[in-house]
Amino acid sequence: MLKEFNAVSLLRWHDAQLDDARLPAPAGHVVWRWVEANHCHNRLLWDEEDRARRPDAGSAAIAASKRLIDRHNQLRNDAVEALDEALDEALLAQLAGMPPRPGARLSSETAGAMVDRLSILALKVFHMRVQAGRTEAGAEHVNTCLARLQRLVQQRHDLACCLDRLLAEVASGQAYFKVYRQFKMYNDPALNPWLYGAAPGRDCGGAAP
Repeated sequence: MLKEFNAVSLLRWHDAQLDDARLPAPAGHVVWRWVEANHCHNRLLWDEEDRARRPDAGSAAIAASKRLIDRHNQLRNDAVEALDEALDEALLAQLAGMPPRPGARLSSETAGAMVDRLSILALKVFHMRVQAGRTEAGAEHVNTCLARLQRLVQQRHDLACCLDRLLAEVASGQAYFKVYRQFKMYNDPALNPWLYGAAPGRDCGGAAP
């Protein structure tokens, strides 16, 4: 059953895992395995994005960071797709195999994509709270970060409510979502022309860089 999976439990786990990266996902439904994978790679992606912007980083370090960023981004998206599959299966099971009701709305955003956005918002809230506590940076910095933190918390609350609504509507047959595929071409050596030796030689029509 999916009853233990909701926005409140998700937000609490996101926050707790940022305080202790060793905290495992809750035991129970398989969806938590993919929530954990998604949140882990979002956290690693955040850290690597920060590291890549070091002003003293050489070209080799930046290239290494870029490859790690691509890898974490791919695994993050893989986890979203797997999460959507697991959620779709669990929610359909609650309908006893019945299709959505006639006229059920198609959600343009999947539940997994919402979970991914909530993971990123948890990271933003966490790091903005750290910045809001940097009194040595001055009152203006602190006040700016406090205002941004308040806005981020509200955004996360709103999205969490939307997730709960979507889960409830899908479970009752009033709505549904499709499992979409990202097909990240840049990581595929069969699809990225720079990787299979046919790099295009085009520009932006003479526009200034």
